[in-house]
Amino acid sequence: MSKQILVVAETKAGKLRQVTFEAVHAASRMMQDGDTLSAALIGFNTKGYISAFEGIGIDHLYVADSTELEHYRSDAYFTALQEIVSQVNPDVVIFGHTAAGKDLAPLTAELLQSGQISDVIHMEPDEQKEWLFTRPIYTGKAFETRAFQAYPWVLTVRPNNFPAAVSQSGLGTPELIAVSPDLSRAKSILTGVEQRNTGAKDLSEARIVISGGRGVKSKEGFVPLAELAEVVDGAIGASRGACDAGYCDYSLQIGQTGKVVTPDLYIACGISGAIQHLAGMSQSKVIVAINKDPEAPIFKIADYGIVGDLFEAVPEMIKQLKK
Repeated sequence: MSKQILVVAETKAGKLRQVTFEAVHAASRMMQDGDTLSAALIGFNTKGYISAFEGIGIDHLYVADSTELEHYRSDAYFTALQEIVSQVNPDVVIFGHTAAGKDLAPLTAELLQSGQISDVIHMEPDEQKEWLFTRPIYTGKAFETRAFQAYPWVLTVRPNNFPAAVSQSGLGTPELIAVSPDLSRAKSILTGVEQRNTGAKDLSEARIVISGGRGVKSKEGFVPLAELAEVVDGAIGASRGACDAGYCDYSLQIGQTGKVVTPDLYIACGISGAIQHLAGMSQSKVIVAINKDPEAPIFKIADYGIVGDLFEAVPEMIKQLKK
């Protein structure tokens, strides 16, 4: 029986988030002959995003465009998504495991009366070609593999764990379908938006993250970390301890009560490695730790360790990288 698969796109700072294309790749792996792959694009002034969906295997692109959707608002976005879901009648809905995805996915699962598997980092078929989905549990100390018993399915995929779908000749241009949801049903009113400009890249999608802890000692201590991040085209992160001490904004916090990141390279500077912080970065592909204390817990999960002063090690790294 053919399936309808729907990927919910997400935008941020005027760009489509990379996890959108990673979700399209995950969806394409599940595709069989006769299946249809659609995408939902919700926002304002979305015309500039449409070309990015060409040649990546999308059959239909459902677009809900309204000034009321310029900024994310749970009830308004879900109202728009409800209208798209009613038209697609999907068997599978895939979100990025982001703040918006974690908000909309359970609402969609309730709407469809479906099962939901969140924070998927790996998927593969079993011997019967039924899909198995792996997700971390217990703050990343263990993993579980789950499967659905029946359709519909709702999934969220963790950023940086799947390849991104890329445009290929022959895959064509999706059919554009305009959607006009009744946004008057939304119960809340957006009265203002305060942008926190940290000057940083999107942490959850960064390939390289330079993170500082209490060991940076001050706001000024983040200056060499920011320079290193600029040299390697990375993003700045922080432990809760550094945020609590006022060294940086909480928007940079990585950990159990902050963001979860899975970059190709994570450099922890002056971070001891409390379990709450490890929960947010332990799945990084390569971990480098810089700490004066040779007994710091961070070294237990690090692939490479430097026992020493970060204010000596980081400038030397910058010097060598610039060469």
